[in-house]
Amino acid sequence: MSMITELAHAARQASRQLAALDSDSKNQVLSAMSSALRANQDGILAANQHDLQAARDQDISEAMLDRLTLTPERINAMAEGIDTIVGLADPVGLRRELGTRPNGIKISKLRVPLGVICMIYEARPNVTADAGALCFKSGNAVILRGGKEALRSSLAIAEVLHQVLRLFNLPEALITVVPDPDRTLMLELLQQRQTIDLVIPRGGEGLINFVTDNSKIPVIQHFKGVCHLYVDRSADVEKALNLLLNGKTQRTGVCNALEGLLVHKDIAPVWLPIAAQALADKGVKINCDVASAVYFEQPTVLTDEQFGEEYLGLEIAIRQVDSLDGAMEHIARFGSHHTEVICTEDLQAATKFQQQVDASVVMANASSRFSDGAELGLGAEIGIATTKLHAYGPMGLESLTTEKYLVNGTGQVRT
Repeated sequence: MSMITELAHAARQASRQLAALDSDSKNQVLSAMSSALRANQDGILAANQHDLQAARDQDISEAMLDRLTLTPERINAMAEGIDTIVGLADPVGLRRELGTRPNGIKISKLRVPLGVICMIYEARPNVTADAGALCFKSGNAVILRGGKEALRSSLAIAEVLHQVLRLFNLPEALITVVPDPDRTLMLELLQQRQTIDLVIPRGGEGLINFVTDNSKIPVIQHFKGVCHLYVDRSADVEKALNLLLNGKTQRTGVCNALEGLLVHKDIAPVWLPIAAQALADKGVKINCDVASAVYFEQPTVLTDEQFGEEYLGLEIAIRQVDSLDGAMEHIARFGSHHTEVICTEDLQAATKFQQQVDASVVMANASSRFSDGAELGLGAEIGIATTKLHAYGPMGLESLTTEKYLVNGTGQVRT
């Protein structure tokens, strides 16, 4: 039996043991994990420094470096995410009554764990803690295959979580980090359909496509984030500017950062000069259509086919539109079903935008940066689903469970 097959079988067996724990027991373990992350901060940061140095030696992109970097604040945020998960209601075991059939059998549905989750991700060591905690609370074992860039950091975080599992006499296989980043092992992992129930990839377009094309296990895609802000004709000027700057410049290398700006032609003469100065002050590179180019210094003028890029840096694509419908048509063509934002004082426009735009999160007058599991009250997220299986948007505890039917009778037989 290969290493990957052994890991998958061990995770399957461990998931059965976890299914026997009640909510209070799971919360006790999670609270200990949160405390252990804070107590072992120095060791995690030391491992992360090794990863960062190796990444810099390989001339890795700034966006990837940002995702890879851990700080005391980010480790504390991981711990706080686990604390929040502790306080959330456990979806496992919830029962939904569906009624009684004419023959007297009673039908209900019971929420249960999926079983074994496989996470495949790149330079995001925080995923190790977030996914580990979410899967644990929702009753699932998790196999984590991170990129080589974050391997030392991920292993260091996993060892802290394993210390807690051992303390509570629980199997380490509940949270497994694949110790070798060899891509052939990832390919083998994607074949383990007898033991793994779901694969969730998080990363660049190449990784998502590789996993989707090669997996024999159902895949929920966490695809790229080509997120837009549409500034409607009735938008408040200051509000729109704040949403733009926060969405574009607060943190650029994340999937909920703004990559596109759509501006109604009626407000453009008033608002775009203000936005142009603010973006210039932040050092944002401008790509735009011909109509918007007059408001910027040395912009790159885009052809129609060049919109829809995920820049993950201080760069944005800007386009004027004739109407709300024009903005929605652009989003339908170039968006990635991640997060879309409208800034407007027109309630009807906001309602239409939120109802008709096809994205996992659609916001009115709020920053795209809130498209995040922790910000939406999930404690943390295992990913932001941009496909439409049983989950769409940030995936928390309930998204890692499903429902099975329960049928109770008094001896009825079918005639």
